[in-house]
Amino acid sequence: MIRFSFEVPNAESAWRDTWDRAFQVNPEAISEIDLCYKYFGVNVELVVDEVEVVSSDGHVTLVDLALSLCHALSRLSAGEDTAIGFTEDDEVMRLRREADLVAITSSKHQWQVFVEQEELVGAFVDFLREAHDRLTVNVPGLADNPVVQRFSPEWLDSTPGE
Repeated sequence: MIRFSFEVPNAESAWRDTWDRAFQVNPEAISEIDLCYKYFGVNVELVVDEVEVVSSDGHVTLVDLALSLCHALSRLSAGEDTAIGFTEDDEVMRLRREADLVAITSSKHQWQVFVEQEELVGAFVDFLREAHDRLTVNVPGLADNPVVQRFSPEWLDSTPGE
């Protein structure tokens, strides 16, 4: 079983500024580098069969993670191994295909967990849909941002293996 979710910081959190700053600029024109480093910090949790793959203790930027997931989806759909990195952390999650399964390992921890590729792809797609929805509902101009469009529902619907 996979649990993959994120939480937007509350008003008391310093990370809330990463969301509020988007209202001070034209969201359609925010660059990829700024979206990946300056905006939309969230707590993320990824648990696979009771193994905490990504802890909700820290923050990551949602767009950076979304783009990394898009890359991972493309690689997995092409039958290739892949990895997910985090700008804010030197940890890398490796995803290695083994028939219909994907082995997930960490560069920092000794655990290894296996999950069906179809279930993992489904969890990634659901996460990306929720991320896109949350971003574009909270900051409507982001729907027209070319970076955010890279994980739009239209892109996800056209992705093989979804």
